[in-house]
Amino acid sequence: MSTPNGFPQHSRVCLTRSMEGGAVQDLQAKKAGKAAKKEAGGDGAPPKIGTPISETLKLLPEELKANMKIKSITPRPPRKPRLERAASLDEKSWRKWRRFRTSQESLTDPNETSSSNGSLQEASPSPPSRGRASPCNPCCPQESLHSSPDALEASPGGKSRGGASDLGKRASEISSAFGGLLRGKGFAAGKPRLSQIMPARPLPPMELNVASHSLRTANRIDSDCLDYRHYSQHKFGRVSSSLSDSRLQGNGTLYDSCSTDSMKSTFSVLTPIRAKDVRSRSYLEGSLLASGALMGAEELSRYFPDRNMGIFVATWNMQGQKELPVNLDDFLLPTDPDFAQDMYVIGVQEGCPDRREWEIRLQETLGPHYVLLHSAAHGVLYMSVFIRRDLIWFCSEVEYATVTTRIVSQIKTKGALGISFTFFGTSFLFITSHFTSGDSKVNERKLDYNKTIQALTLPKNVPDTNPYRSSSSDVTTRFDEVFWFGDFNFRLNKDRETVDSILNQNPDTDVSKLLVYDQLTSEMSRGSIFKGFQEADIHFRPSYKFDIGKDSYDTTSKQRTPSYTDRVVFRSRYKDDIQAVKYSSCPVIKTSDHRPVFALFRVRVRPGRDNIPLAAGLFDRDLYLIGIRRRATRELLRRREQKDQRSSSICSIS
Repeated sequence: MSTPNGFPQHSRVCLTRSMEGGAVQDLQAKKAGKAAKKEAGGDGAPPKIGTPISETLKLLPEELKANMKIKSITPRPPRKPRLERAASLDEKSWRKWRRFRTSQESLTDPNETSSSNGSLQEASPSPPSRGRASPCNPCCPQESLHSSPDALEASPGGKSRGGASDLGKRASEISSAFGGLLRGKGFAAGKPRLSQIMPARPLPPMELNVASHSLRTANRIDSDCLDYRHYSQHKFGRVSSSLSDSRLQGNGTLYDSCSTDSMKSTFSVLTPIRAKDVRSRSYLEGSLLASGALMGAEELSRYFPDRNMGIFVATWNMQGQKELPVNLDDFLLPTDPDFAQDMYVIGVQEGCPDRREWEIRLQETLGPHYVLLHSAAHGVLYMSVFIRRDLIWFCSEVEYATVTTRIVSQIKTKGALGISFTFFGTSFLFITSHFTSGDSKVNERKLDYNKTIQALTLPKNVPDTNPYRSSSSDVTTRFDEVFWFGDFNFRLNKDRETVDSILNQNPDTDVSKLLVYDQLTSEMSRGSIFKGFQEADIHFRPSYKFDIGKDSYDTTSKQRTPSYTDRVVFRSRYKDDIQAVKYSSCPVIKTSDHRPVFALFRVRVRPGRDNIPLAAGLFDRDLYLIGIRRRATRELLRRREQKDQRSSSICSIS
């Protein structure tokens, strides 16, 4: 039977697993001599142009058996077939040599030898067939594959160019092609796969710096904290790719169970909230350690990994001056700590007449990252509490109370003002006081103290975090952390000349000789006042009494002795919960006869429950907008002045 010179361009081949290497080798060994005789006989008509190759291959073994003495071949199946899924290759995938993902698994025994060891590299390239592969017969459980484009060559006239030898050769090539394909071999004309590019040397290790001791919260991160991405992915191993921009999907949004020290980032560090958590979470009732509690341990650790927050506490006797300092940066934002604090509490005695203007100036200085949580006044005693704007959700309702120690006075210049609230599970009490003045009135000042701790009615609605350690006769025992600051008016029991000589001998910070004569230090050591309270070490010069606008102490006829009248003391229910970081004064503000005194603290915060009355994000919005508007206006004026100075500069030639 003669074979056509070329196979039809739309021919299809269905190869079964029975066509193995042994059968193809036997056919290939005997096809050359016998096919010529068969073709010379001319007793077989050539197949039609549209006959599929599969039918031609089915006829081949029968004719060869009739004219040649060929042993019958029983095909054997592969030992361990490992077919995972059907795979098909079309014309486009043949051109691009798209490799199967499972091509690395061999479907035949590697020890067998067959003609498939030579892949399509020996076949001449030709245009692939446009036809799709026909499905296999029902008896064929193997994969359905397309015809090999390298095994099919279409002649211009559509006639056969070879005989039985060509047919056997091409059948062998087809078998080799698919054998190589199923063994994961590549094609000769395929595009080479580039190896993965690796750096020439190991990348430098990323340094993690969370050494901040002041600011522990933030959802904004600057470029100076680029290691946060590496830190959170390394520690928590969770990456969210919920960004809408497809260009950022590869990078993703890092999120973290906790924040770092005053970090600021272009990436959002907000933790994604699952829908089922929103369904089950209750913001009104919660357990101390429950997952999802607003005031619980999980949320606390996210904002404060080490559970310590930074608090700025300041006191200043303004002497009732209408004039306010031009700049409060040196007062509220000292340069010594690297970071701002989480909370700012400022108490004022003998405050300026315009209290609102004072609060606006505070908001303008602190900027948009802080909001006024609460402010209160008792006569000319003012107190303002500013907090990071992302922490207002974890505060309870704010309560305040006042005590008057000088009843006969029309203007309440002496007394105390207290503000209390709970932050997470830690209760805070802030008291600012102005005690009786006078060098020798130590007992009157102690009476002011005793009256304050007994008459200050706090807390009111917010529950006590530890009622078993509270006393009804002392307000300071009903809170976890207590800060008491103000003009206590305790003096130095020494004459002016001796104090001046000590100050002149130690112009820097050695004031230990002065503290020997300090009335408050002496009374606290006896336990007659501020029981259970502590004070940080003093390394600054006396804050009273200065000539206004000058650095010199009182030069009037009264010649008052310089003293440490302005103080900040603290106490805690738990040992080492409060650590003093800095205790100093602000000598650059000279609008009063007192210098402002401030202290920086690190305070331990504990988780709480959601069943307390919450402030629900309440803050003074009007004050916030006014302060931010002024801040922006001030910056614009500063830039305009700089521009005018540059444009009006005159170059003189001598």
